[in-house]
Amino acid sequence: MRLAGKVAVVTGGGSGIGRASALLFAREGARVAIIDRDAAGAAETVSAIAAAGGEAMLAISDVGEPGTADRDATAVQSRFGRIDILLAAAGFSVGGTILTTSPEDWDRVFRANVGGTWLWARAVVPLMRAQGGGSIVTTASQLAIAGGAGNAAYIAAKGAILSLTRTMALDFARDRIRVNALAPGAIDTPMLRRSFGRAADPAAAEAKSVARHPLARLGRPEEVAEAALYLASDASAFTTGSTLAVDGGWLAG
Repeated sequence: MRLAGKVAVVTGGGSGIGRASALLFAREGARVAIIDRDAAGAAETVSAIAAAGGEAMLAISDVGEPGTADRDATAVQSRFGRIDILLAAAGFSVGGTILTTSPEDWDRVFRANVGGTWLWARAVVPLMRAQGGGSIVTTASQLAIAGGAGNAAYIAAKGAILSLTRTMALDFARDRIRVNALAPGAIDTPMLRRSFGRAADPAAAEAKSVARHPLARLGRPEEVAEAALYLASDASAFTTGSTLAVDGGWLAG
């Protein structure tokens, strides 16, 4: 098992990429802490891990709320004794251009996506440093590289996550803390379904998204989870400051 003996924190573990990754991490031997503001979704993930013979705990928290990451990281450390992996997968989007996005929504998107990544990295880096290393995996988007229309706050936030990932990788390389980013394409998650639902014609929006991928389909959360596992595990021991696209060929096309 590729994560035997390790402890992983997964923010946004109540659904989508976070849930798929948490389940895979547990199957690969990690004890997993699920962080999500969706109590029901987080509990379902924990139950699924337990049913498969794994060990998990949950914390119902808003990752962008100052103080919650420090509190929850302390709880994980107390329960499991260490934190080896952070997958920062929590986030959401509201859609809109810079003209149609309210200041309140702009702040909410940045607070969850960038703020949650920053606050959780800030909470676990001292613990990882003290134990001799660790792996942080952030979640960006192919849109942060390619750009896209009608989702200004989200795309800007994901771009900020890419920049934050690179600077953290340099800041903590000597501490043997690796920091890498995922750049998923359109992945069939509840968040993506909500974004299609904001369109005047959701079916047409989905068809347009599918057509944008050379592989001619949406991605599955489990496919991104496999990439997250690679970056979290010792298989990527010489990889830091990198962005791994799991995008069905979007960026190549």
